[in-house]
Amino acid sequence: MRRRPIYYAVRLGLVGIAFVGAWVAFGLVGDSWWTLVVAAGMAVTGAQVALVMHDVAHRQVFRLRRATEIVGRVVGNAGIGLAYGWWQDKHTRHHANPNHEELDPDVAPDILVWSQRQARDSRGLPRLIGRAQAFLFFPLLMLEGLNLHAAGVRALGKRSIKHRGVEGALLFVHFAAYLGAVFAVLPADKAFAFIAVHQALFGLYMGCIFAPNHKGMPTLTGDDRPDYLRRQVLTSRNVRGGRLTDLALGGLNYQIEHHLFPSMPTPNLRHAQVIVRDYCAEIGVPYHETGLISSYREALKHLHHVGAPLRTTGSQRNA
Repeated sequence: MRRRPIYYAVRLGLVGIAFVGAWVAFGLVGDSWWTLVVAAGMAVTGAQVALVMHDVAHRQVFRLRRATEIVGRVVGNAGIGLAYGWWQDKHTRHHANPNHEELDPDVAPDILVWSQRQARDSRGLPRLIGRAQAFLFFPLLMLEGLNLHAAGVRALGKRSIKHRGVEGALLFVHFAAYLGAVFAVLPADKAFAFIAVHQALFGLYMGCIFAPNHKGMPTLTGDDRPDYLRRQVLTSRNVRGGRLTDLALGGLNYQIEHHLFPSMPTPNLRHAQVIVRDYCAEIGVPYHETGLISSYREALKHLHHVGAPLRTTGSQRNA
């Protein structure tokens, strides 16, 4: 549980250099269609910045709350246009009740449905998309970047979000600087193409990082709330892999350990895994771990399964 100041100093430094380097490359490439390659690189660096913000928000980096909030807002709001206050509120509720259909905002049926109960009760867009949601999942992730930006802006209207003025000002700085730089360097056609590629790949990468964690794992409803250990372990999935997987997923591939110990520094999770896995085997609690591709396969299979009532309803209506 000890903090890792050297690790985070190096990580924040490297991520910061990569982020700034991407914008330098954007300026150097200039008015050229090669700028779309830069947009792809910028999507990757932006997601890595989001992963750093995630660790900061969990108090893994700084001991003091004030330092945590300052860095979180600068990195999130001003850096990548992701509202720190909104995300922290949403993510805290997710950690408290992962995969609980009434209490976890990450499994709310906003666009996709996560259980057959949600499918049967769905209306509007979720009902329309739910029939083929397994096939539409990855294409829809390309809209996730824009959705994250929009959700943060919408949240500024909620009184539950602290320091809304600061949050809003930093978001405005980000969007003004981002759009100003893009349209100052590129003509309109390349500018819109750059924004489309950047935001689509940012959303896709972010979705691919977070989708393996809980999608396709059991969901809870009503008063179905097991004890803390089972609530966190049974609804989470670990992803096997080496250092490259750790880097690409920001350490969230140790999702079970992260949910049990949210403030544990990311590099320590793989050491905790040995203890947690053995303890779960000892007390008979299923501990689910799979490869990255298999995790996506399980998530898509689950999405296809829960959409079955909508396909049945559609077939009966057509008949």
